[in-house]
Amino acid sequence: MSNTLTLNAKSSFMLLLLVIGVGLGGVMPQSFADHSEVTIVPAQGSGAPGCEEVEYGCFVPGVATVDLGGKVIFLNDDSAAHTFSAGTAADGPTGEFDTSMVMAGQSYEWVADVAGEIDYFCMVHPWMVGVLIVQEAGAEEVVEEVHEEVVEELIVLISDSAVKGGTQIDLEFSELHVNYEITATQDGEVVLQETAHAMESTASHMIDAVGSDENPIDVDIVSLGIGAPGAEADWTGPTGSVATAKVVPEFGTIAMMILAVAIISIVAVTAKSRVIPRF
Repeated sequence: MSNTLTLNAKSSFMLLLLVIGVGLGGVMPQSFADHSEVTIVPAQGSGAPGCEEVEYGCFVPGVATVDLGGKVIFLNDDSAAHTFSAGTAADGPTGEFDTSMVMAGQSYEWVADVAGEIDYFCMVHPWMVGVLIVQEAGAEEVVEEVHEEVVEELIVLISDSAVKGGTQIDLEFSELHVNYEITATQDGEVVLQETAHAMESTASHMIDAVGSDENPIDVDIVSLGIGAPGAEADWTGPTGSVATAKVVPEFGTIAMMILAVAIISIVAVTAKSRVIPRF
């Protein structure tokens, strides 16, 4: 992505381009998981409010998965008595399973005979809620994995000035050791094409052409990577076109020098021709 600006030497305009990277999401290969049996326990101390504010919740695991026909073991290893009842505190039991009161140290087993996502809660402590997912045996399990990509950017400033018989293009990079290609075209003809390495943050190129409003010079900077010359395998940073500009110098350095000489000449002639009256 790039923007185009018209630049001149009298009032220098600059082009900024930010190359942004994007975080990408991926998916790991599908695999078959064994959920023939699962054990669910209440969180320790869940008989008092507060567990609902913890990440894992009041039942562990908070979201459990079991195969259809598999075994669910509701084990109460807490100090208080609890129930494991399908449904919600707001709507009441739904009937898929209900352990009734399970005292501390006791357990209750249920064979999952219905597929689906089942909410459950403790009828004694209604803030305790969990989810049980009953799936077809051998169902494919997809685990999402997020890949984070480092956002890299390269800022390039382009300015120009007219010189005798041509145009000087000055570049300023936000990074050191930028490897790049500069291409300048005018009227569809390439007037400059070079591959370069900027050890410092600045670089200059001479173009054997002068731009104008009717015939601007189009400059394109392509990043090849950041790193030492000859070590392409280790280069980092963004690649591709990172900056473009239309160069139209209106009042370049050489013109200013000529004007200065003309002013000095006029002053000299005036001084030489001055008439001094005599008294």
